[in-house]
Amino acid sequence: MVAPLLTLTEAAAERVRRLMDASPEDGVLGLRVGVKTQGCSGLSYFVEYAKERKKFEDVIEDKGVKIFVDPTAVMFLLGSEMDYQEDKLQSGFVFKNPNETGRCGCGESFTV
Repeated sequence: MVAPLLTLTEAAAERVRRLMDASPEDGVLGLRVGVKTQGCSGLSYFVEYAKERKKFEDVIEDKGVKIFVDPTAVMFLLGSEMDYQEDKLQSGFVFKNPNETGRCGCGESFTV
């Protein structure tokens, strides 16, 4: 059985809905998730508003929201779960990624 590209927790879907409702721009279709070269471990996740579907981009429709997956990130995100967590000091999207082989000490970047 092939693992889904990306799944969302209820907390992540609720946060995406709130972000979409508060979007500063018109025409936002969902959020885009990707990976960029950054940090002490080499890669970090990014999340941004998506106003259009890019060429070769996968679209995940889960729990009533749309997540656009940057085509260059697919091999890094396959089988991941996107969550949203809040505590006293920070809040943000958190990825549980079975492809990660390590994370930096601060948790901002990862290695595959």
